[in-house]
Amino acid sequence: MKLSTKKFTLTIVYELLLMFASLTMFAPILLALIMSIQPPEFVFSYPPRFLPKGFFVENYFQAFKIVPFGRMMLNSLLIAVSITFGKLITGTLAAYAYSHFRFKGSKVSFYILLATLFIPAEIVLIVPLFQIISKLGWVNTYWAMMIPFMASATNTFLLRQHFLTIPKEFKDAAMIDGATAMQYLTKIVIPLSRPMLAGASIINFTYAWNMYLWPMIVAMEDRMKTVQVAINMIINAESSNNWGIIMAATIVALMPTLLLFFFLQDLFVKSLTGSGIKG
Repeated sequence: MKLSTKKFTLTIVYELLLMFASLTMFAPILLALIMSIQPPEFVFSYPPRFLPKGFFVENYFQAFKIVPFGRMMLNSLLIAVSITFGKLITGTLAAYAYSHFRFKGSKVSFYILLATLFIPAEIVLIVPLFQIISKLGWVNTYWAMMIPFMASATNTFLLRQHFLTIPKEFKDAAMIDGATAMQYLTKIVIPLSRPMLAGASIINFTYAWNMYLWPMIVAMEDRMKTVQVAINMIINAESSNNWGIIMAATIVALMPTLLLFFFLQDLFVKSLTGSGIKG
């Protein structure tokens, strides 16, 4: 009885600590949301007030008027979705090759691939990459913001490690039934890897959605800029002192990543806790 009571008490303590940690991490988003629906006099009031007083939606309309925010949101969405799918396709195919086939130089090429993870790409590669993009005539185009990021060593490594956990008996059974290598990939490996692919999708989409430096460099016109650049433009505009408008733009920019995580959270958690295959 005493052991049961102690276990119940520890459970309550852990739950309270997790709730406190969750509230602490969510506090900045909650503060941004409150500021986004309040007039300027509320935002700059002293002492600061943390409870909203009505809904001032004009901040959201102003955010879309200061810059072409809607167009920039569509730009970011197109770029993020394309990069995510590109990384998943290239990462899956490369991981499948490294995990299920033995070819000359496979180990050496895989080690070289892993070595690229230690290269700070945005610092080391940005100048030569821009020179290549300029020679191809891709400056101020979607190609410049998508093509260079459609392959990922991280994706290849994580998916390879996951594919190695799939029992070899599955492949043997598929081969006996007459399945080709690609049929085994599409009908066995990929369905068994849904949690890992969902986790990779969230990570890749978030990375692509939050890109700032590269889109700012290669996108010269406002109609080609992304949402992260749009927020910086709003901060630098005349309304830079109106934090209600800035927070409204920030909340709108957060929504796609939050919605994606909301719909894929179950699969994302599974990808962190294990592959879901026993034996």
